[in-house]
Parts: sequence; C-alpha cells; structure tokens
Amino acid sequence: QLQLVESGGGLVQPGGSLRLSCAASGFTLDYYAIGWFRQAPGKEREGVSCISSSDGSTYYADSVKGRFTISRDNAKNTVYLQMNSLKPEDTAVYYCAAGPHTGWGLGDYDYWGQGTQVTVSS
Repeated sequence: QLQLVESGGGLVQPGGSLRLSCAASGFTLDYYAIGWFRQAPGKEREGVSCISSSDGSTYYADSVKGRFTISRDNAKNTVYLQMNSLKPEDTAVYYCAAGPHTGWGLGDYDYWGQGTQVTVSS
C-alpha cells in the first residue's frame, strides 16, 4: 500500500521553528517530486514548497521564501520541511504529496498524506 505520513506538527510561538517530516511506505521517494501544501481554515489548499526528483531543485512560495527549507533524505525515504521564523499566518494543516514532477497545482501530485497541524500562536 502506497502511503505518505506527515509528522512534526504542533503548537509553536511566533518566531519559533518546526521541522515537518514526510515518510513514504510502499514506494521509493527517490523517483518522485515532492510538494508541501497547506490549508488554513476557510481557505484553499496552497503550495508551499516542492523539490524535484531529478536534480533536487527546490521551489518556494513567496510567503515562505527565506524562512522554510525543503530537503530530502533518500536513504530514509523521507522529505523534510524546516520552518523557521514562524508567523501566525503560517497556521494550517500541512500536507505532503508525491508526483512525477514539481508543480503548484493539486493535480500535479498523485499521492497525498493525511496532514499535520501547525499552529503558531502566543
């Protein structure tokens, strides 16, 4: 069974950091582009960051550029999203997704995790 599982979410104060993990089972992440998306209450799911499978190129939404870093550890079959300088507006459920190529659209990805809640509040 192909599955993605996110972890690492939680409650953090503004300015704090979290590292999200996206672990795959049933398939190898090496051959997939991985995207991180988030969805805040009452808002559409939006792309945050993605990383290619071919050369490891990374891409970031303007809202997180300079604060978030995406990386992959193929040996652990896991992709990470390091989130620094967190702001209240980063509060959302964060999802990882796997697909054949990077992109900002939901349809660019074939497999999705169940999401992990990130809450930034004092």
